Amino acid sequence: MATLLYRLGRASFRRRGRVIALWLLLLALLGAGAAAFSGETSDDFTMPGTESQDALDALERDFPQAAGAAGTVVVAAPEGAALDQEMLAPLVRDAAAIPGVVAATDPFTTGAVSEDGRHALIHVQFDRAAEDLSAAQTEAFERVGAEAQGLRVEHSSEALSEEGVHMGATEVVGVLVAAVVLVVTFGSLVAAGMTLLNALVGVGAGMAGLFALSGAVELTSTAPVLALMLGLAVGIDYSLFLTSRYRQYLTEGMDPEEAVGRATGTAGSAVVFAGATVVIALGGLSVVGIPFLSVMGLAAAGTVAVAVLVALTLLPAVLGLVGHRVLPRRLRSGRSAGRPVTEGAGFGWGRLVTRLRVPVLLVGVLGLGLLALPVQDMRLALPDASTAAEDSPERRAYDLVAEGFGPGHNGRLVAVVTADSPEATQEAAQRAMAAIEGTEGVAAVTPPQANAQGTTALLDITPVTGPSDAATEDTVRAVRDRISGIEGADFALTGTTAVAIDVSGKLADALPVYLLLVVGLSVLLLMLVFRSVLVPLKAAAGFLLTVGATFGITVAVFQQGHLADLVGLDTTGPLISFLPILLIGILFGLAMDYEVFLVSRMREDHVHGADPQQATVNGVGHNSRVVTAAAVIMIAVFAGFIFMDDPVIKSIGFALAVGVLIDALIVRLTLVPAAMSLLGRAAWWLPRPLDRALPDLDIEGERLQHRLAAAAAAPEKEHARL
Repeated sequence: MATLLYRLGRASFRRRGRVIALWLLLLALLGAGAAAFSGETSDDFTMPGTESQDALDALERDFPQAAGAAGTVVVAAPEGAALDQEMLAPLVRDAAAIPGVVAATDPFTTGAVSEDGRHALIHVQFDRAAEDLSAAQTEAFERVGAEAQGLRVEHSSEALSEEGVHMGATEVVGVLVAAVVLVVTFGSLVAAGMTLLNALVGVGAGMAGLFALSGAVELTSTAPVLALMLGLAVGIDYSLFLTSRYRQYLTEGMDPEEAVGRATGTAGSAVVFAGATVVIALGGLSVVGIPFLSVMGLAAAGTVAVAVLVALTLLPAVLGLVGHRVLPRRLRSGRSAGRPVTEGAGFGWGRLVTRLRVPVLLVGVLGLGLLALPVQDMRLALPDASTAAEDSPERRAYDLVAEGFGPGHNGRLVAVVTADSPEATQEAAQRAMAAIEGTEGVAAVTPPQANAQGTTALLDITPVTGPSDAATEDTVRAVRDRISGIEGADFALTGTTAVAIDVSGKLADALPVYLLLVVGLSVLLLMLVFRSVLVPLKAAAGFLLTVGATFGITVAVFQQGHLADLVGLDTTGPLISFLPILLIGILFGLAMDYEVFLVSRMREDHVHGADPQQATVNGVGHNSRVVTAAAVIMIAVFAGFIFMDDPVIKSIGFALAVGVLIDALIVRLTLVPAAMSLLGRAAWWLPRPLDRALPDLDIEGERLQHRLAAAAAAPEKEHARL
């Protein structure tokens, strides 16, 4: 691999004009495609194969008038006053007059008025799904009650306009921090600007390609944000690693073309491996069998893959333009070539950690274990209006409904009864209604509503508790148990709340399988890279510590509310259902990224005769600066998403920032060298049969070094081969 990448780097260097032109042309074409073919994103988290989703699909076929989007106009009178039918009649008429509305209910007819008479609910039923409503329809719905005098009117649920997730100034702050870190790391504005620009081209191409496909592939609103978040972070990091190695070779006296080839062949091999692990982990989300999660994973994986290609081709071409200007002025004269490298703080840290390896391991493992304790209380759910920003329309409507009717009215359930004849359907629906009324946690059940053929009936169920409450999950299970034993008809429980509970349950069941898949993959890949048994096991153990501590801190902040004000969190609640699986996939790739860059230098020095202790110190000393800079950049980019209003993106950005902080600075730069020092020579043990069976990927470029040495001895023959 190293030899192939060496050739690729030199070829990009020599043909830099064409390579840069091709990338700019590709970026322009993808941008034009995005402008011409991009589609809308959605917040539709469906789960084929679950009872609730199958019931919704059946309703769309057998009861289409009940399968369209539903909205609610929530009306409240001033304190001490009460509503009457005359006050609400204009609002009901306006709602019924909206194109596509098949029904707008009078609260005084349906009984949707609170006991004190201050609150009322006007239920609005559209003839099509939310994603099929026009902008004019949703705007008309949001204008209902706009001219009502003395009344508070809010609007909720599916009929609201889909605004998606918008980028803000906070993400720019992350990029600015990354720029500052690059300037400090390189000591050169040219090197910092070139690295950042290279990453922006990569993420721009990846995002443009994603939006160009969004017209044909349905994207959730979080998919582009996740792709941007990851593509920007890894793009900067991969360019940082390659540029750092290029600068090292320049200071050793190599000419720019040879330095580019060597950097691409050595650091580029690690970039390919690191990028491949991220892509495999994200692509592996498809194995879970959840469509919206598969799209999110593949979208982010595609952006990361583009970042790798940009780092391996565009960066060498750009380095061909800037040459020695990536170095600080004091190093450009070449007088530093051959001088001994001054040991930095990384060597001192490496010696300290290896000398105190046992206490460091004990404190580190116990500390991360304590941080992971809140995981035992972790709850998963899909987002609902209860955790939305306090000033958002959906949150205001949610709070107003809860104030007047109780939280359960925000998460009503629907029991679907289907039989062969109208008589059988009606009889089964009445028996189901009687059974549900006596179920603990159910506040009310409406009489059955049948379709035109009479073969499908709906029962509207109002739970006592809110959609994301743990008690509501118990209510859903209890209702399903009650109606499953009724003979003569088919029963299914659905509705937004039931769908969310089913999705969360399936994701929770898939989490252990996915974790096992990722950990097993990490052991196998690292065994191929380092030709060792204990190094991969140690890396996997460190990854588990990272994941546990990250989950624990995220639960403590977003679910339990500790330090919630620091991240601008209005309301605590369960974590988004797909966060654990998503976090595992992303952190796995990033953790292996740092592992490769640190441990590959340790192995290289060990192979060349250094004792295990010194090899460990050298690995930390030579790479700690770059790994720390990469981690700070990652943290800055991810942290830029913490202060967005969307609670889902906020939690993802927070968890990723915390995960990178723990993995890079605590696990990889502290626990890994301590463990490697403790293992000594045993760290590189590999059974002979396994050694013969495993392919040699040459990540460190050992074969490339031999070929280059041979080329130096017989330049005409060997150089032609390279």
